[in-house]
Amino acid sequence: MAEHEHGKMDITEHERMFEGFIKFWIWLFGASAVILIFLAIFNS
Repeated sequence: MAEHEHGKMDITEHERMFEGFIKFWIWLFGASAVILIFLAIFNS
């Protein structure tokens, strides 16, 4: 087993997954805001 060298690990998959996670939450909060605004406008 090779010695670990700091900064040598490939993290492209991790970065891609994190980017997807952040986009999911942005869409979720955006959709929630739109729904709440819609309900406030139409007095539901």
